[in-house]
Amino acid sequence: MSRTPAQSDSSRRDFLKTSAAAVAGAALAAKIATRAYAAGDDVLKVGLIGCGGRGGGAANQALNADKNVKLVALADAFKDRLEGTLSNLKKAKPDKVAVDDDHKFVGIDGYKKLVESGVDVVVMASPPHFRPAHLKAAIDAGKHVFAEKPVAVDGPGVRSVIASCKLAEEKKLSVVSGLCWRYDKPKAETLKRVQDGALGEMQVMQCTYNTGFLWSRPRQKDWSDMEFQMRNWLYYTWLSGDHIVEQHIHSLDKAPWAMKDEYPIKCTANGGRQVRTDELFGNIYDHFNCVFEWKNGAKCFSSCRQINGCSPDVSDHFYGTKGVCHVFAHEITGENKWKYAPDGSEKDMYQAEHDALFASIRSGKPINNGDYMAKSTLMAIMGRMCAYTGQTLTWDQVLNSQEDLSPAKYEWGTLPMPPVPMPGLTKFK
Repeated sequence: MSRTPAQSDSSRRDFLKTSAAAVAGAALAAKIATRAYAAGDDVLKVGLIGCGGRGGGAANQALNADKNVKLVALADAFKDRLEGTLSNLKKAKPDKVAVDDDHKFVGIDGYKKLVESGVDVVVMASPPHFRPAHLKAAIDAGKHVFAEKPVAVDGPGVRSVIASCKLAEEKKLSVVSGLCWRYDKPKAETLKRVQDGALGEMQVMQCTYNTGFLWSRPRQKDWSDMEFQMRNWLYYTWLSGDHIVEQHIHSLDKAPWAMKDEYPIKCTANGGRQVRTDELFGNIYDHFNCVFEWKNGAKCFSSCRQINGCSPDVSDHFYGTKGVCHVFAHEITGENKWKYAPDGSEKDMYQAEHDALFASIRSGKPINNGDYMAKSTLMAIMGRMCAYTGQTLTWDQVLNSQEDLSPAKYEWGTLPMPPVPMPGLTKFK
């Protein structure tokens, strides 16, 4: 088994040394022959990397997105997850699932074989830690991509994603993000009006994602440390980025969206691990509170929590000099009152993002969501790093961070649990 999924020829830690050469080779890479679909109805072959619940859902949506598409390959670290998802998809879409035994790729390195197996579109839904390596492999191989959120867990990972998405643009490949609210028509119409100035000058944004516990899987006797952590990936920062990155990113993404995709210049945050202290919950926090600041002085106050027995709240509110936007109500109050009126054209946002991906492939007009999916991931990482260290950090500091959360090796064996971060003691790297 390879040392790390991003180390085909060099390690992620050597990324900055090799990325310039990779980008310089983009023009040559763009000449690599790829199939064209703009005028035809050829079968689009789909491969799924990551066969958990979200992966199965995303694959099903991909199969709904085009009349002539087939799922032909699956990859997952665990055979039981792969076979379970395949069985469910066969029942749901028997005419669109054609995965033979030679196209079931089990193991941490299975993604490498999948991208080389003749697929046209790769759906990525593995734990976020692996997304940079998976994206790089797919784009290098000339594949279109759906990448579930978030797309990295640390600075080196984000930089890798940025480089891969730039290469995708050079190769005219589509990259669609799993930041699904961007594909929700009522939200898009609401945020468009905010961008057009309905609130006047933005002053304050409030983004909240307070929920309860999520799933967990008790340790089995035959599971190694690595298997236990990967099967409970939500609770390990190296795998999920912590819940501010894995879940709260949906809220945080709306703030820069409202600011015309301008991102904050600095952040101060706090957080902790008050209730979920059992070792089952790995080394992540159970609550965060952040203050992000933009260069014009606008601030976003964000809060996220995963604690049972508390009042839930998933909401976003934007305050400007002329009014207030209540995002989930799709309403603006103040000088420019407005409320979204459904017209029957609305789609399920999860389906809409796949519809857009496959339509872009057929039309020959690529979509590339790489900029905002990478930067919104970095914004969430920024909040986490500020809370972990207790330091106010700038955007550039976090973007250029050398903290690489990758384990020393990828094998089914001993993997000590990383310590729980302690503000004032944990250092920024």
